[in-house]
Amino acid sequence: MRNEKDLPWLAEPLAAWRDGQRGHALILHGGFGSGLFELALRLAQAWLCEQPPGPCDQCPSCHLVLARTHTDLKVVMPETWAQALQWGASEGEGEPADGEGKSKKKPSREIKVEAVRQAIDWAHSSSGRGRGKVLVFFPADAMNTVSANALLKTLEEPGQGVRILLAVEDPEHLLPTIRSRCQRLRLVPPAPAEALDWLNRQGVKDADTLLQAAGGEPLAAQALAADGVTGAQWSSLPAQLAQGDARWLSTWPVPQAVKALQQLCHDLMAHAVGAPPRYFPAASLPRVGDASALVQWSRELARVNRHADHPWQAPLLIEAMMAQGRTAVQAAGGRRGYT
Repeated sequence: MRNEKDLPWLAEPLAAWRDGQRGHALILHGGFGSGLFELALRLAQAWLCEQPPGPCDQCPSCHLVLARTHTDLKVVMPETWAQALQWGASEGEGEPADGEGKSKKKPSREIKVEAVRQAIDWAHSSSGRGRGKVLVFFPADAMNTVSANALLKTLEEPGQGVRILLAVEDPEHLLPTIRSRCQRLRLVPPAPAEALDWLNRQGVKDADTLLQAAGGEPLAAQALAADGVTGAQWSSLPAQLAQGDARWLSTWPVPQAVKALQQLCHDLMAHAVGAPPRYFPAASLPRVGDASALVQWSRELARVNRHADHPWQAPLLIEAMMAQGRTAVQAAGGRRGYT
């Protein structure tokens, strides 16, 4: 588990929120690519540390957290995230396995009500080591409506010494009744210079372009590099769109490809009204003069994104999205010349 020594921009918020927060129910929000999950775990470890102010990484409690075996820390996440983070089976989310120990069902993308109810029962039991208990939901917006409603009473009346952390990118994705019961803490991305310095020390090539592609989030930029994305490939995506060339993007999983097209659509609309692009170099974008022509493409991308777990024929879907984008750019007055 990476900590504030590995991700130095987490040190300041960790110290501030470890010592200054008295509320028992907190919404921790910010980008996953800025270390949201890592910060949530370190904050939980600090509260459970037996040598405050923690985390000390030396006491028995810290060792248990780092080994993911602390009886007073419970992390609830969907199966998809548990697999991606190699966290092990998510409580209440496991499915019966076949003879080889593999689940026959597709991993769940939701935190189901059974998992929340198990977490509630756990929260009202006694602390094992006497430092209280910490319950983490990640990402908290993976709770469906039934799951979220099941948590409401516990947010108001937690067990003795229990803290609840809801880690989420956008708190507006949570129910208003959830938000009204929690204090909010926002994790901001590191300054660009700090993020670039960190990426360079990690050996990431084209760090400046990939950091822009990741919206300023260094862990997301590092992940792009690990997936083999280069700065030249990313900068060429607008030209590929203009040419209707989906060969490179069609090799991506649908959620990542749709996200990249949403980022491109955002920058094209911003460029059309004279605003600076966020994700792509300005020189890579075609000249467009009518942002309204791109709105329908943006809506279609959002619709597909809502159903990203559908068993799409990925290359065909991405090719169709690229074709719609090319038509939208042409309708917006897009020209081959670049600014």
